[in-house]
Amino acid sequence: MHSMNLPEAGGHLRWIDLPGEGTARVYLHGLGSAGSADFAGVAAHPDLRGGRAIVVDLLGHGYSDHPKDFPGTLEAHAGTVAAVLDHCGITGAVLIGHSMGGAVAIVLTATRPDLVSRLVVAEPNLRAGGGLGSRTIAAYGEADFVSHGFRTVLAGLEPGSAARMRVADPAILHRSAVALVTGTTPGTAELLYGLPQPRVMLIGTRNRPYADEPAVRQAGIPVVDVPDAGHNMVGDNFEGFVAALVASGAGPVPRGERGGSRSERVGS
Repeated sequence: MHSMNLPEAGGHLRWIDLPGEGTARVYLHGLGSAGSADFAGVAAHPDLRGGRAIVVDLLGHGYSDHPKDFPGTLEAHAGTVAAVLDHCGITGAVLIGHSMGGAVAIVLTATRPDLVSRLVVAEPNLRAGGGLGSRTIAAYGEADFVSHGFRTVLAGLEPGSAARMRVADPAILHRSAVALVTGTTPGTAELLYGLPQPRVMLIGTRNRPYADEPAVRQAGIPVVDVPDAGHNMVGDNFEGFVAALVASGAGPVPRGERGGSRSERVGS
């Protein structure tokens, strides 16, 4: 993995860098997960080859460091990703974010539009209040979560999710969850709807009805289905998630040149 020291954040952020020509794709994972666990196989999939791929482990997650004073806000996470992209000389990337990673991607796109040419968000946090996982974590005080709540939450997860979260830093995990529950100003939905870049939303079909879908469509943002998948899209339907990314325009070949049948099966 590649590594970069971020003195202001207090530690090293690490990422997988798969070489390629043309537009880079940058993958940002969800709360308590890791890009190295979720997206390495996606980034290397034959249907997504052809461009450089940056698969990030956000601070406090995966192989990245656990700096004790890192605040874990969406803005702070976005700042660390921006620093890495600047270090890599990447501009105009396709930014792909799942869940919390989608919210981080929205904030990053709004604050550093030069870095992003297209935004693909998979069920991102679009409103204050968080999701079930972040609310459960944020309901603890930080000290209580670190001392015992982390173990309690891990015990309630299915094995794959627990394996990913087990290597996360409990304090940063808690701060990140609190940030999702608190939300941003302006909110991530407002930021998303106002962005000039092409934007696409991925939704797992098991999660319908999806509360934010009508507003997303009203904002003119295309919606692409990941069939037979819940919120854990990559784990639930790996090939379906890859197909949805291709249909979203994130693949190396323009969508219109791949033929219509695949995109129609995925849904839009």
